[in-house]
Amino acid sequence: MKMFQSYLSGIRCPGIRRAFRRCAMNGGEGPNSYARNSSDQKGVVDVAKPIIEEEISRKLDIKHFSSTFRVADFGCSTGHNSFAAMQIITEAVRRRFEIEGLVSQIPDFHVFFNDKVTNDFNTLFNSLPSQRLYYAAGVPGSFHGRLLPKAALDFAYSSCAFNWLSEVPKAVLDNTSPAWNRGNIHYMGARKEVCEEYANHYAKDIKSFLDSRAEEMVPGGLMTLLVPAVPAFWDPDPAYTTTTELYLFGSCFMDMAKEGRFSEEKVDSFNIPVYLAIPQELKAIIERNDKYTIERMEVLDSPGRRNLTGPRDRAAYFRAASEGMMADHFGSEIIEELFDRYTKKLAGSPLFSDPDCDKSIMIFVLLHRKPESYCYGS
Repeated sequence: MKMFQSYLSGIRCPGIRRAFRRCAMNGGEGPNSYARNSSDQKGVVDVAKPIIEEEISRKLDIKHFSSTFRVADFGCSTGHNSFAAMQIITEAVRRRFEIEGLVSQIPDFHVFFNDKVTNDFNTLFNSLPSQRLYYAAGVPGSFHGRLLPKAALDFAYSSCAFNWLSEVPKAVLDNTSPAWNRGNIHYMGARKEVCEEYANHYAKDIKSFLDSRAEEMVPGGLMTLLVPAVPAFWDPDPAYTTTTELYLFGSCFMDMAKEGRFSEEKVDSFNIPVYLAIPQELKAIIERNDKYTIERMEVLDSPGRRNLTGPRDRAAYFRAASEGMMADHFGSEIIEELFDRYTKKLAGSPLFSDPDCDKSIMIFVLLHRKPESYCYGS
């Protein structure tokens, strides 16, 4: 199979105080890499597999496809979980042609792997499965904007990426704003104004994503989204989610600031660009977009973080996803101490050290790209 390699390693994410952006996941194959610390995300793909296969067999209209079937994974990271998803999708499409008696018309498959320009595409392409159905190419750039030509995609996919904002809302870093998030690194536990800024930014980001994909997808194409979220009425007192875990992590920063490792102002100028919606909130955002119909939306029977068996695993999971932006803002010399403190705090709390207490959820969404005439009434 042909392969187009990308050589975008070694690009450092620039530090941005007023609108802090996330960096890519940790690259490589080392102990702190995303490749070695993403079993939770792999569990989500495994649970979604039969649903994706079922929906492709029922909803994919194969009568109007050309000789090439194009798939994109938006937020692919270093590929280990992406490869599994791309195998599920391409094999399900191939089976659909076989069942319809159209073996001679099975198309070539072309997969676009997308992530931030700082993503370790070298590791991704060096790890491509030798036995695969598709040709591969890398598409670096933010998925909140256009990345591909018009009507270039038949199937869009994204997993565990929608919770990352394009940037931290500017108001939460502005000490003249009512939403200034002083002393915190996240909206959880913050004032209502901070939460609203995060929620509004999330809605704008999802709209930008959907509008961009609407341009890139063929009419009738399908999109599968696996979206980290929280229950509609979760209570952070008897239970916890990723967001309250971030509150615990933020206390590590404040402890270090009080000990003089860096200033409290340094903490005030840093927030983590992560937002977890409730299902109704996500559904409302999607429904406001007139370019899609929601074919299926449900909470997955997910293993959650049961693959993370202890405090060290949980801290390593978070480090693999967030180390780049923290090192960029605070300096790489504090990272070991920071995550050592975090591991100890997790170990000291029976609540946080037990994966079964995690009440965060994963939402499966299947969208159908409406025909242009249906969207615009022409």
